[in-house]
Amino acid sequence: MNWSDYEGVWKRQELPIGQTADVGTLAATFESKHRKMAAVLQARDFLEAGAGVIGIAGYLLMWRMLGRAGWPIAIAILLILFVMSVFVRERVRATRTRLGPDASLGTKIDADIAVLRHQRDLLHGIWRWYLGPIAVSVVIVAGTLSRSRPSWDVGRDPMFLGGFGVFFALMLWFAWEINRHAVRKQVDPRIEELEKLRREVV
Repeated sequence: MNWSDYEGVWKRQELPIGQTADVGTLAATFESKHRKMAAVLQARDFLEAGAGVIGIAGYLLMWRMLGRAGWPIAIAILLILFVMSVFVRERVRATRTRLGPDASLGTKIDADIAVLRHQRDLLHGIWRWYLGPIAVSVVIVAGTLSRSRPSWDVGRDPMFLGGFGVFFALMLWFAWEINRHAVRKQVDPRIEELEKLRREVV
């Protein structure tokens, strides 16, 4: 899974300016940015759910290789299923709150603000529902492999374990920092733009 793909898509769009943005420009570009945001979030949810399926398939293969000794991998699979459920929930939420073509501009702006605030909350809590569960699942699988495969000597080498631990911790920190950057540079300024536009819409 790679949540940074979502942040990368935001990067390819023009950065929002925030409160200093021109209202006329905001109004003229609202519909296109509204559609882009919906498409980005839909792609993210499907890609993440699909990546979860691939991850679970890999875990199942490891469990089969280890036999009964691989039972802790079931916990890792449950953690990945939990992460996947978040993205499934996001798709259900998006479907239920989708506006019809006759919705007013003000209603659409309010809906986009609500979506962006929700995404900001998700990103702020990413350790709780994404990075944390994935990290625990990887530790469980690595520990199960090391304990159940005596021939896997490299998995017991303190240098290897230390290096892997540092690398994995850096990857988690990088993912966290990317998402903090997305909130600061993409999400919050866009919320400010939409709030400014909403004040101008009767």
